[in-house]
Amino acid sequence: MKIFCVGRNYIDHAKELNNDIPPEPVIFMKPPTALLRNGKPFYIPDFSNNIHYEAELVVKISKNGKHIEKEFAREYYNELTVGIDFTARDIQNKLKDKGLPWELAKGFDFSAGVGEWIDFTDVLKRSDIDFRLDINHDTVQTGNSSNMIFSIDNLIIYISRFFKLQAGDLIYTGTPAGVGKLKNGDKLEAFIGDKSLFYCEVR
Repeated sequence: MKIFCVGRNYIDHAKELNNDIPPEPVIFMKPPTALLRNGKPFYIPDFSNNIHYEAELVVKISKNGKHIEKEFAREYYNELTVGIDFTARDIQNKLKDKGLPWELAKGFDFSAGVGEWIDFTDVLKRSDIDFRLDINHDTVQTGNSSNMIFSIDNLIIYISRFFKLQAGDLIYTGTPAGVGKLKNGDKLEAFIGDKSLFYCEVR
């Protein structure tokens, strides 16, 4: 299983971090050990003083494919959830300043929260999908799939140019504006529409 992540896929989020709007998808990866299942606690690692939450729609690849064409892209996923890209922002900023890769800041153990899966029906694939993240019962992020710079289909087309997509691979599709620092004791709950799909406590 591979975990693909997309950076700067919402204009407002790129702006809030003072990043340029990318002309093509910004792709990075996390290892399988990054997965944090729904309901499990997230422990703030001792190597960072600034862990940020980033809520995202996550799609699961349903069959193998390479160089996927536009007209077939929607056949390659049928499950959807919401997840959290936990990010060591202090480490990421240092790496970015040096022009170095982000893996230490993005791919550490349990840095990819993943919710319960729901069917990604044909109706949903034709719809604008609302999602949100609440912390301690207050909404801190809201997003809609229509605001992605690069749609899910376009991400699949792009990624499959470079990597063979395999059944079970995950794509974290990018986060909207509103990211921020986590603290011990925070309770995170993420939704698609009104359906709660991910919950964790920060320790």
